[in-house]
Amino acid sequence: MKKILFLTGTRADYGKIKSLMKKVDSSPNLDLYIFVTGMHMLSKYGSTWKEIEKDGFLNIYQFVNQQSTSKMDMALSNTIMGLSNYVHELKPDLIVVHGDRLEALAGAIVGAFNNIKVAHIEGGEVSGTIDESIRHAITKFSHIHLVSNTEAENRIIQLGELEESIFVIGSPDIDVMMSNDLPTIDDLKERYEIMYDKFSVLMYHPVTTEVDRLCHNVKNLVDAIIESQKNYIVIFPNNDEGSNIILEEYKRLNTNNFKIFPSMRFEYFLTLLKHCEFIIGNSSAGIREAGLYGTLTIDLGNRQVGRYNANTSKNITHVQEIKSNILDAIKSQNGMRIFSHEFGDGKSDERFLAILEGTEIWNLNIQKRFIDFNFGGEKLYV
Repeated sequence: MKKILFLTGTRADYGKIKSLMKKVDSSPNLDLYIFVTGMHMLSKYGSTWKEIEKDGFLNIYQFVNQQSTSKMDMALSNTIMGLSNYVHELKPDLIVVHGDRLEALAGAIVGAFNNIKVAHIEGGEVSGTIDESIRHAITKFSHIHLVSNTEAENRIIQLGELEESIFVIGSPDIDVMMSNDLPTIDDLKERYEIMYDKFSVLMYHPVTTEVDRLCHNVKNLVDAIIESQKNYIVIFPNNDEGSNIILEEYKRLNTNNFKIFPSMRFEYFLTLLKHCEFIIGNSSAGIREAGLYGTLTIDLGNRQVGRYNANTSKNITHVQEIKSNILDAIKSQNGMRIFSHEFGDGKSDERFLAILEGTEIWNLNIQKRFIDFNFGGEKLYV
């Protein structure tokens, strides 16, 4: 029986990996363990660790790695220390991390330094800002790469990783999105007391490399959405540096046109996204999930630049955080649905389980080596 340890630090990554956790939990050959930390443990963001318990998972270890005002480097070091102590007791066979957050980097570092295999989900993607550096650093510490598409696979090969360690499984959140068990729009409205017939979604996060411009940018955004006189469901930003600047501006959203939530359960958020007029901000949800539902996206600023092709992602309108530009983009939204399917077919959990229950990944050498390319793109195995 192999021990599989998942690490989750945010509401977003938990929503994306939950279908994989369920598959592990149902397997007679695998034991599921969950290390819960990060934003999950902060009451300011809704204490979302409770949702993991409500979903019926056992073997949950809770670790507070930060205060709401902690710097990223301190949270990273705290997570490394806490997780290291935990894995010395648990002795897992595999650590599973997701995406580009500091908690995932901590998981990859702890695994690498303790000769525990690390599986990284959704590596090889373009994040923008420091998140992209973190994502690629996680790739170099990880032994198994579970990617969304062939573009991500090719980037990981560029990073010098062994092709045999890369598996295209699709994006796990697509599994949940295509489920027939999502809440209805009436369920959503009742649970969150939403009275609007028509509404849009606002999710805007700090760009850590542009904090000096954040106050100006978010003021323009708030000015624009107030002036638009539309209804908005507003969800708190993540807890990166600058989040307090955003939340301070959100205090101006005090009319009946706005409902603000620290967090929302992933399945309910998907229903929200599916039925809204458009999503505005700089969240990856507007780039990845929105297209599957045909939901229109207004992508603001530089956080998601390079993460989508403007020629093929027809549901996305990109503008900078200039009030007049934002208002023009809002006015141009016509209620159309434009569908995009770039990140999977809803079966990544099945592929993931087959990989874990097979022998291939367990036979991979824990000692990694860099795979060189020559200038013609041909591999040099030396």
